[in-house]
Amino acid sequence: MKVKNIIPILEELAPLSYAEDFDNVGLLVGSYEQEVNGILVCHDALETVVEEAIEKQCNLIVCFHPILFSGLKKITGKNYVERAVIKAIKNDIAIYAIHTALDNHQEGVNKIFCNTLGLTNTKILLPKANYIQKLVTYVPMQETEKVRQALFAAGAGAIGNYEHCSFVSEGTGSFKGNEKSNPVLGKAGIEEVVAENKVEVTFEKHLQGKILRNLFQAHPYEEVAYELYNLENKLQNVGMGMIGELKQPMEERAFLELVKDKTGTGGIRHSALLGKPIQKVAVLGGSGSFAIKAALQQKADAFITADLKYHQFYEAENQLVLADIGHFESERYTKNYIVEFLSKKMPNFAVILSTVNTNPVNYL
Repeated sequence: MKVKNIIPILEELAPLSYAEDFDNVGLLVGSYEQEVNGILVCHDALETVVEEAIEKQCNLIVCFHPILFSGLKKITGKNYVERAVIKAIKNDIAIYAIHTALDNHQEGVNKIFCNTLGLTNTKILLPKANYIQKLVTYVPMQETEKVRQALFAAGAGAIGNYEHCSFVSEGTGSFKGNEKSNPVLGKAGIEEVVAENKVEVTFEKHLQGKILRNLFQAHPYEEVAYELYNLENKLQNVGMGMIGELKQPMEERAFLELVKDKTGTGGIRHSALLGKPIQKVAVLGGSGSFAIKAALQQKADAFITADLKYHQFYEAENQLVLADIGHFESERYTKNYIVEFLSKKMPNFAVILSTVNTNPVNYL
């Protein structure tokens, strides 16, 4: 199996189109044509992890954090990033990063975090904006159902927990083909007036190519009239962070002890305790200070994340408990989830969980 054959499976796990614009995801090192002997899954593709891949005869590393985040002008081995890349290239090891593509997935990093804490009734904390598009096309009435079903088959018309969503309105279309045309209805050079349906569907923008292909294949006309729009609506099932509920309210300190135990962190930095029970909990794996306001707006009792700065603890405004449990700790079970997913999709292929601890933070 080649790298290019495994990438669609990785994209099923975490569509790269879900990733944030600032991120660097996908195949970072290696060739799409490279034959893969085994996959090593890790959190950070450090030099020690590359050495582990060599030892375990895995020539594809699937990592959560991208080892290449900003551009490299030189590769001389002067820092940990360059050394990892050099070792991977020398040993024909490909590196593929997932990062925010999985952060934004409804079953990804933050769902794993919620499951770890036992949260129920979960939903996205910060739904992704500028990601929904709308297709409008015009179809002869007798062909409308065929075109609708083709669009649905490509993923159009899915809204939240609903599928096959569309709007159809009746109208009249007109056209006149030139001498080079070959109209399905009428004759070239003669203006035709046809009873048509206007079909409207929304879709996630990464599906645009597939949806247009299905449209062109199913539509009877030689020239298909269609329009594409970007919508302001937020995509409720894709985005950063999650919010959910504990089955039973907990006293604040007991809740923080639960978090510490479940995530295995060496310590929790938190804002002032407020003397009220915790039940509604927001989480965001990794650096999550940008979501404090969203947690407040959704009336969370606590917000668990990482990498909070001194002044950001004031943003709790005595309305919720902010807790910084450490970057690695907030994402630590992600690699386990990736292994489980790939193992189910490729049951006869070697998918190995890295045993190298890549957490750079130590606690006294």
